[in-house]
Amino acid sequence: MTNSQLDQARALHALHRSGRLLALPNAWDVASARVVEDAGAPAVATTSAGVAWSLGFADGDHLDTDRALDLVARIAAAVRVPVTADIEGGYGDVAGTIRGVIAAGAVGVNLEDGGTPQAERYAVARRAADATGVPLFLNARIDTYLFGNPDFEETVGRAQAYLAAGADGIFVPGVADPEVIAALVKAIPAPLNVLVGPGSPTVDELTALGVARASLGSSIAQSAYGLARRAATEFLTTGGYSALGEAEDYGKLNGLLSPSRNS
Repeated sequence: MTNSQLDQARALHALHRSGRLLALPNAWDVASARVVEDAGAPAVATTSAGVAWSLGFADGDHLDTDRALDLVARIAAAVRVPVTADIEGGYGDVAGTIRGVIAAGAVGVNLEDGGTPQAERYAVARRAADATGVPLFLNARIDTYLFGNPDFEETVGRAQAYLAAGADGIFVPGVADPEVIAALVKAIPAPLNVLVGPGSPTVDELTALGVARASLGSSIAQSAYGLARRAATEFLTTGGYSALGEAEDYGKLNGLLSPSRNS
């Protein structure tokens, strides 16, 4: 642990309680992390799906821990804002993964329950983090709504159990109804994170509802790969290039990764 990492951990906690919604456009590699930071994000969050795809794996706990942690380390070294890593279900050894995430320079994690109650998983994560001296922001993902079990009482019950086990925030993906979101904010005594995209309430609406954090998840990565498919298909079929019209400027992107930036 360094003083800088301790400061970043404290800053990430503060961002969840600032009264302003923490909007996180998730990154999946160093270049996307730098783009996100350059766009003004006060923190960088990874997307496990995007990370897995970029490294040649399917999403869903198929990525091995060493590769996942190596990418976290490279992102944390490339940006100046706090980094929070999506570690799926913890890759088997939750305590070891938490220690590895902190050693890599990150100061927060998303840890999912996979659709079943997992209070002990969060307790293990909390103990491992606390032993390092870094006040890691532990965001507990509850997959009830995401996995087709929209049980409000079950979701709140899990949230309470995970907070008691040491979680700092609660992430409930799959919820878009403003009334449900408002009820979750009221029932859960911790910062609430929701997954957003087309059809979700706007950032201003989520702020008014009391949501602390909103994530785009894998959607930016999916959009990037969608562009790759459209551009490749157009080029191979009609010989055109119109799909490339919204490409990032070469010089700007290259400049974000210039060695002189970190000198």
